[in-house]
Amino acid sequence: MFNLLRMDLYRLLRSKSVYICLASLMAASVLCFWMVWLMGTPEGQETAARIGMTAIVDEGGSSQTGESGEEGVMDQSMLEEYDTLLMFREIGMDGGAYALLFGIVIALFFCSDYSSGFMKNIMSLHRRRWTYIASKLMAAAILDLCYLSIEFGFCLLLNVLFHNLVPAAPAADILFYLGLSFVVTMGFAALFLLFCTFTRNAAAGTLAVSLLSSGILVILVNYITGLFGLNQWVSYTLYYNQRYAPNAYSGFGDLKGYAVGAVFLALYAALSAVVLTRKDI
Repeated sequence: MFNLLRMDLYRLLRSKSVYICLASLMAASVLCFWMVWLMGTPEGQETAARIGMTAIVDEGGSSQTGESGEEGVMDQSMLEEYDTLLMFREIGMDGGAYALLFGIVIALFFCSDYSSGFMKNIMSLHRRRWTYIASKLMAAAILDLCYLSIEFGFCLLLNVLFHNLVPAAPAADILFYLGLSFVVTMGFAALFLLFCTFTRNAAAGTLAVSLLSSGILVILVNYITGLFGLNQWVSYTLYYNQRYAPNAYSGFGDLKGYAVGAVFLALYAALSAVVLTRKDI
């Protein structure tokens, strides 16, 4: 399995989708910080007014109309509700953008083994097919750790470049949230692996990633089941536990996201191994 993992990591490093999706996350971070700076600081509001985007909010809280004729939507006091962790969540975690881009990389990476013909060569050398699933999930875990670390580190850097736009979050809260996000997104990775193992099609895998990571499918099913009062299941989904994850640990109940992510990770990994064993290569 070590040789499989080494090969997977080598292919990930040479994959363009890894860097394109990471660059997309970074671009979204720059845009988010820039917009908050424009709307939440006096200097930014003056700049926004000069380019006709919004109004200037003076120190007394009243608004002055800019060239666009629109009123400001954020004042400096609103920044007091933000810190670096909340900014990180707003950029891509809560809305599903991170899970979407991470999932696209995973789906393309998984399905490339079938489209390139590598799968037959791999299975001819490794009869125990569960090692293939384990290798893929370990490679996804390493990529997930790198993505989360780089993206959060980039947010910290942007905060410094924007003159400490928001205060720093406590280190304990950051570690708790990043750990929870890692477990939940790995549950997503195992789900995407299961779907790609079953369909073996990159287009279908990408479509599934879009529907599942953004919560569209969960919201739709929740609406239907809610008509019959049967929507309690939503709080046990990966999307819900990513979207509404607590910022900090305050009690045993805050570990629910860890449990949900771990259970789905183990379940989807086992199902992927079963599907791979029973289907012809």
